[in-house]
Amino acid sequence: MSDKPDIRVLLIDDEQTLLEYLSKRLLREGFTVKATFSGEEAIEAASNDNYDVAVVDLKMPGIDGVETQKRLKKIQPFLQCIVLTGHGSIESALKSGQQDAFKYLLKPIDYEDLVEAIKEAYKKKVEFVNQKFKEQVEEIYRSGLGAKGIKKAIRELRKLYGID
Repeated sequence: MSDKPDIRVLLIDDEQTLLEYLSKRLLREGFTVKATFSGEEAIEAASNDNYDVAVVDLKMPGIDGVETQKRLKKIQPFLQCIVLTGHGSIESALKSGQQDAFKYLLKPIDYEDLVEAIKEAYKKKVEFVNQKFKEQVEEIYRSGLGAKGIKKAIRELRKLYGID
């Protein structure tokens, strides 16, 4: 068994060739990858499975990248979004930043930069999850529950955060 984390990546881009290329490369890298061709498809995928990092194209038909990020964050608050675009502008970067985009990368994408960004985004997600879990455990201890109540509440939290 490897000590490398299983990083779950949600790819969202309407360019089929790019999506296939990135999916294959990221799978070879050891990531678990779900490729989607639209914001709507990505939102449905995020409703059914958990992801660590979303790589979101900014300009797509239907729901654009900014709106997709907003909706993904509602479903999975700890999800880190990396924005990819061939239409880079200060305005679009600012809009993405308002949705807490982890990183903003221009197309054509440098593959090594993308892999590094995914790994960094994953680390940030893990830090957020651990911090939030720790805060909630401290809250449980302060709540005045008895030993059995504390044990049960922490067990539920562990399940919620996928910690074990």
